[in-house]
This record gives sequence, C-alpha cells and structure tokens, in this order.
Amino acid sequence: MAGDSRVLMDHNIEIGATPAQVKKLPKHLREAQISTDRTHLISDPVKKPRQRYVQKDGKCNVHHGNVQETYRYLSDLFTTLVDLRWRFSFLIFTLVYIVNWLFFGFLWWLIALIRGDLVHGDEEGWTPCVENLNSFVSAFLFSIETETTIGYGYRVITEKCPEGIILLLVQAILGSIVNAMMVGCMFVKISQPKNRAETLMFSHNAVISVRDNKMCLMFRVGDLRNSHIVEASIRAKLIRSQQTKEGEFIPLNQTDINIGFDTGDDRLFLVSPLIISHEINAKSPFWEMSMAQIEKEEFEIVVILEGMVEATGMTCQARSSYLDTEVLWGYRFTPVLSLEKGFYEVDYNNFHDVYETNTPTCSAKELATKLRDEPLLPQLPLLSPEPKGQTFDSLDPPSTQDLQNQEEEREDVDLWSNTGENNGSNAALAELPVPDSLPG
Repeated sequence: MAGDSRVLMDHNIEIGATPAQVKKLPKHLREAQISTDRTHLISDPVKKPRQRYVQKDGKCNVHHGNVQETYRYLSDLFTTLVDLRWRFSFLIFTLVYIVNWLFFGFLWWLIALIRGDLVHGDEEGWTPCVENLNSFVSAFLFSIETETTIGYGYRVITEKCPEGIILLLVQAILGSIVNAMMVGCMFVKISQPKNRAETLMFSHNAVISVRDNKMCLMFRVGDLRNSHIVEASIRAKLIRSQQTKEGEFIPLNQTDINIGFDTGDDRLFLVSPLIISHEINAKSPFWEMSMAQIEKEEFEIVVILEGMVEATGMTCQARSSYLDTEVLWGYRFTPVLSLEKGFYEVDYNNFHDVYETNTPTCSAKELATKLRDEPLLPQLPLLSPEPKGQTFDSLDPPSTQDLQNQEEEREDVDLWSNTGENNGSNAALAELPVPDSLPG
C-alpha cells in the first residue's frame, strides 16, 4: 500500500500535478536538515532575498516611526493635504465643505432665532433678516446658496439686518478661501508629475562589460511619450552598509556613482532609449570588484532621472534600483533603434533584452594593469559564451613558433625596405649627367 502511494506521488510529479493532501512539516523539522555530500553537490549557494531601499517603481521603502513632533505636519498644511491618499483627500474635501455650510447655516438660524424671525416671520408687517427662513433646514440651504452663489431667489437677505450683512461678508470671504485651498489641493494632486514618471522606463537589469578597453557598468533608460523631458539629467547612488576603520558601522551608506558629471554625459537628450554608462576607474566603488566578488557583495544601485515636463513645465523625477543580483556580468544590451524609410523606429520589445559578450572575469583594476603590460586586448583571454581551455587569469607566454613567425615577418619587411632603397639609389645615379671624358 505504501509502495502504491509512492508510485502515485511520483506519477503526479512527472505529469506536473500537485500531490493531493501533502502534509506540511513543522518549522523546526523543515529547518533542521542533515547535510550530506550529495546535498552539497546538487544544492547551489543562493543569496537570501534582500530588502530593497527603493522599489522598482521608484517608491522609497522607508517608513517613519515614533515621530513625536507631529505638529510639524500641520505647519505645512497644504503639502500635507496634497500628500494624502486619494480616499482621504476626497473625504476631507467633502467634510470641509459640509462643515463650513453647517457652521454658517447655524449662524443664520441663530440670528433668526434671536431676532424672533422663527416666531413672527409669518406675521404681516414683520421684516425678517432673511425672508422665507423659518427653520434650520432653510438656514442650511440659504448658507449653501450664499457660498456657492447659486441664488434661487426664494430666500433673500433684507437691508434691515446689519448683523446679517456682516455675516454675509464673512461667509463670502471665508468661502472663497476654502474654495481656493480645496480646489488648489485637488488641482495640484491631479497634475502631480508623479504620473509622468510612469512613462519613463528603466531596464530590468544593469550589465557590466568592456567598452573601449575599459570596464563599464551600464543600464538603459527610455521615454514612451512623444512629449519629451526637458533638461533631463541622471545620477546614481550606491547603497551599501559600510564599517569605518574606527569600527563605526554605517547602515545603507550612500556613495556617488559618476555617470558623466564631469564630462556632461549626465545631461540627456531623451528622444530615444539611451544606455547610461559608468566607467569603472580608480574613483569608482567597483574598481577592485571582480566577477566573483560582486556575486558575494550585497549592495543596491539607485538611479534617479530628473527633468521638466514639456507640457506643464513642472519638475518630474523617476527612480529605480538594481540589486546585486540584478547586475549581470558579461552582458550587453540588445539594440532597439532601427532606420526605417524616413524615420527611426524604436522596438520596445527588446528594451530589456541583453546578450552575452566576451568580458574579463577579473576586476577593472587588474584589467587596467594587464592592458598596461599588454595593450592589445584581443590577445587577452576573455569570458566567452563558449568557454575555452584558456582563461583571462592565466596569461600564457607566446610560443616559440609565434616568435619565429614574427621574426620572419620582420626580416621580410627589412628585405623589402633595403630593396627599395637600392632601387631608389640606382635610379638617382641613372639620372645624373655623364661627362664626355674622364680625367686621365
């Protein structure tokens, strides 16, 4: 019976079905596993999933807790209202108007109550403060008509009510202020450039490969809209915990990554997708990192793209990040721009695609040293998609046969050079005038 159930479970696994009613082991049994030699052979070391500092969509994964001085939010009330979620914004928008109308409706009802309009309003010869105002509901409706300037004409204030005239002025002024604040908050919230950042794209991965005999870290950015980002600029930060020489631990330390600030390459003309390149030199934080070291490191690269929206002139900022597991060593981006008849076409299907390329596995510092000793890069064994018997770290000296071939080529060049010189000398002698007679 046990053998039949085991065969059935194996059959379910083979056809892709999930075994029914598989009991989940307790946590302490799932964690306590006995490691064997076979386990070490078939299990690859997998990095633990790290918490992002900045999400892929640009949201910062930081929450502020235990804030004691909450009054600071009220000192900048407009920004606080704009930063609220939409459901809270609609709730506050509705409550502010209703409370305002109820407050002034109560004041109009109170004036009518004190003057006796609620009791004597129907008597002939009695001049009320507001005609046809005989209850709190009618006072509330008059408050709405006054502040929204609807003016149905049924309830009208009379000239024999100075306190009503003063209240009318106060409600008109305060109502204009409330309208300006509420409508302004909704307008700013609707026109926020955060939505413009949704059409700015970053590649899913960053890559490291060789450009002009220099190791470079690259990623791609693009804009989906035809209305461009004006004065676009880009910068990058390396987020990594660091421990100083004095033993101080700095969590999430931020280090600048130069992507063309000194040369002006950080200023972008973002009409078509661009590959942003960071040259890994002596000032780069990746200068001494090899392929094996980057696989062991834990870091995050935050990229920030800023510019003005062409349609509105408002400043827009788009953010994204790359974890250490999203940095691919030995890859390049697939081209997306092609020349069509009369225009250039961008194929965004290949925007995130990469392909493998020959790249050294050593660090940029070691590569610069080897290129200084051997300036010809094609002679250096590289990391290839098809691994060969030779690696970059083992530089074999040239064989004896290669040295003999180079010596023979050098001798042939010298021979042709000497032959040319002799021919030139003979031609020069032939052109000289020959005297009729030589001295005795």
